[in-house]
Amino acid sequence: MVVHQHRRRRGRAGEAVLALGMAATVAAMSGCAGAGRADDRPPADPAATVRRAADRLAETGSAQTRTAMEMATGGTRVTIRGEGGVDFKNRMGQLLVMLPADAAGKDEHRPITELLVPGALYMKNRGAGVPDDKWVRVDTTALADGNLVTGGATDPLAAAELLRGVREATYVGETEVAGTKVRHYSGTIDIGRAAELASPAVKGALEAAAKGFSKDAVPFDVYLDEEGRLRKVRHRFSYVNNGVIDVSSTTLLYGFGAPVKVVLPASGDIYAGKIAG
Repeated sequence: MVVHQHRRRRGRAGEAVLALGMAATVAAMSGCAGAGRADDRPPADPAATVRRAADRLAETGSAQTRTAMEMATGGTRVTIRGEGGVDFKNRMGQLLVMLPADAAGKDEHRPITELLVPGALYMKNRGAGVPDDKWVRVDTTALADGNLVTGGATDPLAAAELLRGVREATYVGETEVAGTKVRHYSGTIDIGRAAELASPAVKGALEAAAKGFSKDAVPFDVYLDEEGRLRKVRHRFSYVNNGVIDVSSTTLLYGFGAPVKVVLPASGDIYAGKIAG
């Protein structure tokens, strides 16, 4: 995994270990053969609608997810992809993160298994210096980015909780995501505000991110289905690390209700040695 360093508002941050209570739309009878269609009128308060997305996911329970994190600096652009499941009710998840062929100058890289739990990130196949059968545990509340970037995929739970900090939001219109009709909103998030309103499971990590990033405002695009469930969200982060690095992190959710089982490694399976860069 790529190692990133973040700058706090005053000086460099320590080195990172890596780099709806109600629906957003209502059903309207079409009056034709009894079929229904989504009401295309915009919501009265787009920002409030977006803020409710995290609560709606908790009510839904769980979902499958795909992630993509694109990092760009200078003329270099790298995309890291992930796939797995998230239990929003119990605040746990598992991802299989795939590094691109040229991310570390090698032709092939083994996928990294990541376990997401409140306050921590567990990784297997972490990289140089870590035995194949060992896991690495990272305290996400100690990361300068709160694991919004470090793990190569923004924790889907954190991606949803960030939406609680909406500063402004605009209803863009209806579109489709993976064949599902959704409503598209765009705007900006205040990380500090999101940390204040976040659920206990991610509060500490978002508080760390609020201190670690040089800018509080994070642009976003979010897509909610007719039940107010988050189907897709894209956040755009920017920070300084020997130059400006722009990160576009996308989280796609589907397969709602699918069971998600996360088994944490035993203490003896966690690597306690030095991790290579």
